[in-house]
Amino acid sequence: METKPTGAKLSETERNAISNEYMDFTKSMAQSGHLRGGNELKPISTATTVRLRDKKRLVTDGPFAETKEQLGGYYLVEAKDLDEANWPRGPHPVGPLGINRSPAHQSS
Repeated sequence: METKPTGAKLSETERNAISNEYMDFTKSMAQSGHLRGGNELKPISTATTVRLRDKKRLVTDGPFAETKEQLGGYYLVEAKDLDEANWPRGPHPVGPLGINRSPAHQSS
């Protein structure tokens, strides 16, 4: 069973306001030189999971586990550490809804 994301509970006016904040935030991140990429993601109902079972590829609809949260998009940010990556251009537009910051593994 798929649950509706928090954004689905917002009015059109509220969604438009957040969308405008995202555009402003994205522009400021790009101008700061930290933004390297990012995209909005389609709903979890469009996702597939790829597994290897008995040396055969198995593709199934949906996420790998039942979830109540979903990733709505991502930013790829280059920074020297998590402190610098802590939104140097101000707060993220949907901070109250939650943000996951994960550093990339540095290969040697």
